[in-house]
Amino acid sequence: MRTRFPPSPTGMLHIGALRTALFNYLIAKQSKGTFVLRIEDTDREREVPGAVEDFLTAMEWAGIDPDEGVILKDGVPSQIGNHGPYIQSQRFDLYKEHAQKLLDGGFAYYAFDTKEELDRMREEEQAAGNPAPKYDASVRMRMKNSLTMNETEWKNKLEKGEPYVIRMKIPEGNVIRFDDAIRGSVEFRGMEVDDQILIKSDGFPTYHLANVVDDHLMEIDMVIRGEEWLSSTPKHLLLYEYFGWTAPQFAHVPLLLNKGGGKLSKRQGDVSVRDYIEKGYLPEAVVNFIALLGWNPGSTQEIFSLEELVDTFSLERIQKGGAVFDQERLDWFQGQWMRKFSPEVFAEKIRPYVSDVYPAAANDADFVTRAALIQDRMTFFPEAPQMMSYFYEEPAVTMDLLAEKKQKLTKEMIPEMINLLIETLEPVDDFSDENLKTILFAVCDEKELGKGQLLWPLRAALTGLPFSPGAFEVAAALGKETTMKRLYNAK
Repeated sequence: MRTRFPPSPTGMLHIGALRTALFNYLIAKQSKGTFVLRIEDTDREREVPGAVEDFLTAMEWAGIDPDEGVILKDGVPSQIGNHGPYIQSQRFDLYKEHAQKLLDGGFAYYAFDTKEELDRMREEEQAAGNPAPKYDASVRMRMKNSLTMNETEWKNKLEKGEPYVIRMKIPEGNVIRFDDAIRGSVEFRGMEVDDQILIKSDGFPTYHLANVVDDHLMEIDMVIRGEEWLSSTPKHLLLYEYFGWTAPQFAHVPLLLNKGGGKLSKRQGDVSVRDYIEKGYLPEAVVNFIALLGWNPGSTQEIFSLEELVDTFSLERIQKGGAVFDQERLDWFQGQWMRKFSPEVFAEKIRPYVSDVYPAAANDADFVTRAALIQDRMTFFPEAPQMMSYFYEEPAVTMDLLAEKKQKLTKEMIPEMINLLIETLEPVDDFSDENLKTILFAVCDEKELGKGQLLWPLRAALTGLPFSPGAFEVAAALGKETTMKRLYNAK
């Protein structure tokens, strides 16, 4: 199975586009096929410098590597494969050649209408009760095109260099049906489809012509794309028919929605993959999250590696309705994948962040043990310095922090609790977390204290933080000398 992902460089890679790329990648890999990356750069006015490089680096980051087409080689976009070129602006001769075939076959025509003439047509149609006028079979014979002119007239216009577009000729009475791999049977009536422009007045092809020509010549078997292209599919199927080609299978995936049910947009938050890379999201977490946007694996399993997705994914289990992009859900996946690192790997990933703030961390022999205390609590690597601050500097401990109301502590109780901790821990030699737990729990029972009434002041005095690992683990990691020093400082 040959699939493709054809982004347009009119902006940085959208998170929804990455999901579409992922689905195409998974289907190709399942079938031991080929995943092709093509750049559709025919909209030159909206092209954003650096967008192609952004696409490629984002996909490389996600592990969605093309087998063929445009790739990143030594940081520079390159092309590999036998169906190139894979950049549409390098394929213009092919599009012109195929547009001419449509003209010669009577499936397309030249249109010379000016903007003013098109506006007038729309106004007349609206005045006649048509709320959504379009250039189609109902109006084409009163417009300025090669169908309403004799051959001499329209050829003279071409020779004079008058601006024109090439439009495809849509049959009015047809019913166009196809089976979508996600949506099942879909049909459109010819009268619902406009005479799509295939070649623009600047000589550039539109998406519709270039897309069909490229998919055929690149031998694409399945087109997986966003549902916004569903209404264009009849035009594409007619083009395949006009050329005498077999159409690929189509699958239109649901849109990503915000929590309010609207289309996901930058106004509601981050939408580019670059945003998530810069914020420190793990590629495994993002890929896992977007795979489940609209797709149900049919089991209770939620954590999937890319390899597991290749084995499990199916188009049949993609929902038809829009999928809600839940930021909190993404953060949950981020935390789950953060916990999957071994203690040693996790420590080495956060060490640069911590040593930038606390140079002593660079050569800390206990760093792996200390880092392990925060692994279950951390979502992003840059959080590490603040979460490990108490290992490398004396914490600022306030009475407000020590006297936590939720633990039924008052400021008057704190000196008593600190003194009790000092008296209890001073003679202890075994400062392992398990031994500390046994000793301090026994004291709580003996003094009829709530466990939090004794352990909260200990944890607060040692870390200076409202949220941290457990008191026993922190005390054991700091060691007896530092623990006792901080308890005395908190008196």
